[in-house]
Amino acid sequence: MALGCVCLMKKITAIEVQKRTPNRVNIHLDGEFAFGLARIVAAWLRVGQELSEEKIEQLQAEEARERAFQQAMLFLSYRDRSESEIRQNLRKHEIPEPVIEQTLERLKQDGLADDHQFARVWVENRSAFRPRSRRLMAMELRQKGLGDEAITSATEGVDDEALAYEAAQKRVPRLKGLEWNEFRKKMSDFLGRRGFSYSVVAPVVTRIWNEVHKDEQHYEEEDLT
Repeated sequence: MALGCVCLMKKITAIEVQKRTPNRVNIHLDGEFAFGLARIVAAWLRVGQELSEEKIEQLQAEEARERAFQQAMLFLSYRDRSESEIRQNLRKHEIPEPVIEQTLERLKQDGLADDHQFARVWVENRSAFRPRSRRLMAMELRQKGLGDEAITSATEGVDDEALAYEAAQKRVPRLKGLEWNEFRKKMSDFLGRRGFSYSVVAPVVTRIWNEVHKDEQHYEEEDLT
């Protein structure tokens, strides 16, 4: 004679708002604390309600997804992040891998995780506030875990000469009182640290010097050699 499945049920005996985190509640089953849940996950629960083991597992899985999502949103609240950065942050908070992937998929669907968009914004901000070479920006994006496609798409329109000139303009107030040789060295070193090649740096340094010293001796590109 086959025995039917005996499904153990547990009764919710208390639902208490957590004092330190009022957006979470403690669930008591059969008179004992069982687990904590986000209020959004526990919204449909009521004292006296009975839960099967399967339903409890579903609640805890939903809680894990919600916790991961809220952690990701907190991480994103400071600035935009690449998908790789979000993944690493969730791993640091010991979120299980399947939940991490579910969270990333949810963020993508909501438009909150998009490596192509992240790369474009990164390049725009770098170009506007801290100009550097296309090569260096690509390196930075690669360090943030972005793939070649997103990097190439974001940097393909970068004009190294224009960015080097803009960077030099931002730097020139600190150097304009120097003599030519020292000016040339310091400005060239500065632009080199920003990733610009010598073929880009040389004409830009000469151009900036001649613009600042309009009434003085002008130099040609070959004077940099």
